[in-house]
Order: sequence, then C-alpha cells, then structure tokens
Amino acid sequence: MTHTLPTLGIQCFNLDTTDPDRIASFWQEALGWRRTHETPDEVVLEPPAGSPQDGVAPDLLFLRVPEERSVKNRWHPDLRPTDQAAEVARLEELGATRTDVGQGDDVSWIVMADPDGNEFCVLRAFSADELAEIAAEAAVKQQGSS
Repeated sequence: MTHTLPTLGIQCFNLDTTDPDRIASFWQEALGWRRTHETPDEVVLEPPAGSPQDGVAPDLLFLRVPEERSVKNRWHPDLRPTDQAAEVARLEELGATRTDVGQGDDVSWIVMADPDGNEFCVLRAFSADELAEIAAEAAVKQQGSS
C-alpha cells in the first residue's frame, strides 16, 4: 500500500462573535497581525506581511453571529511569549481578563479570556536550554531536507 500525505491544510480558524470589529481589534493588537478583509459581518486577520508566520499560520476569521457565547470553548489558542508577566499585563491593558477554568494554582500557564470571554492560555517562556534544543532540531531538519 502506498502512503501519501494529505493535501488538506488549515486555511483559517473561525471565531463567532456578536461584534467582529471589536474582537478582531483585540486580537490584532494582541498578536500584531494585520487586517486583510473587513465587512460589517466578518474580519480577517493574517500575520504581518513578510514575517515567518506569513503564509504559514492560519488566518483568523471573526464572524458575526446573533447570540453571545454561552459555554466554555472546546478549542483555544496557547500563546508562547518571551516574557509571560509582561505579556499578561499588556493583554490585560487591551481588555483581556484572567479566568479560572479549573486549572489550579500549580500550573505554568495563565488562562485568560478576550473581551468576548473566549479563553486562551499564555504559556511560560521557553528556557535558554529549550531554545537551544529547538534550534538544534530545526538545524537537523534543515540539513535533512537539503
């Protein structure tokens, strides 16, 4: 049997909201992404043009729906900062809040919610050793693909 890789890729992540402009504005500031499409009912954010994420990371599509969010998210983003405390403070200034989803006090991440209440996690920064290991793994992959 021949094994072929799927040709399916993730184009975008969709987020339902009663106010696409408001929530897209929060995420635009939080991530430093750019708006590439905007109507009253939908807004698309993409990574900065020319950045390592451009054309690689899925777009974020904010879609207008009539109802408010009513249950805990089944899927949420984990964000990896270089300085967790500074990023949490910045996100709070943008309108995010810390929230408890039962994570306990002994975890290394901070659970937050955007202005619509959509949860996301701010992870701890990678250590110098972890960054060195990631760089070494990337170098090995690069050599293997050339």
